[in-house]
Amino acid sequence: MNFIKFLKYLLVIIVLLTPLSGCKKIDWEGDFEPDGKKRARKNVQEGKGITQPGGIFGSGNKREGGGAFVFASSNELWRASLDTLDFMSFSNVDYSGGLIITDWYSEEENNQSIKITVRFLSNEIRADGLKITLHQRICGSNNSCAIKQVESDLNEEIKSTILRKATLMKKEKDEKDPIKNYKNKKTGEVTWCGDGRTIC
Repeated sequence: MNFIKFLKYLLVIIVLLTPLSGCKKIDWEGDFEPDGKKRARKNVQEGKGITQPGGIFGSGNKREGGGAFVFASSNELWRASLDTLDFMSFSNVDYSGGLIITDWYSEEENNQSIKITVRFLSNEIRADGLKITLHQRICGSNNSCAIKQVESDLNEEIKSTILRKATLMKKEKDEKDPIKNYKNKKTGEVTWCGDGRTIC
């Protein structure tokens, strides 16, 4: 009975001490700016807003590429892909996996149909950030179907349409961004008002 009680106490102590093992001493000697206005100005200039990478809710990753995806509604490449392929029904749409797969599509009642797969390799709007794959299905009279991957001009047409739309969406978003509109064209610095919290 005492041994079981001892194990319970030991387990409670381990559970309580485990979260503390990840704690470390706070470095107060670093380059900490005590003035909140200057610190906020520096954070905005470095792009460390609340939801930007490096901000409170951001990923902490300054480089937006690879697997560090931003939220779907702000990702122009994702929105442009959905907008381009909206005439087809989707069988799988996975934002976190960076994948859009359409259902089989045929314009006429015939035995041929296509399926389009879009893989996102990067968040950045560039040609190697997307991979478009087309599959063609040809069915015979006895419902036996053959599926093969197709390389055609349609792959490049879809990719260029998506990239063009994404570029236009990004340009429109940047024109509405107040920080980018208030930056000095030559120096790239933001002009601040007297209190240091608002942009002039």
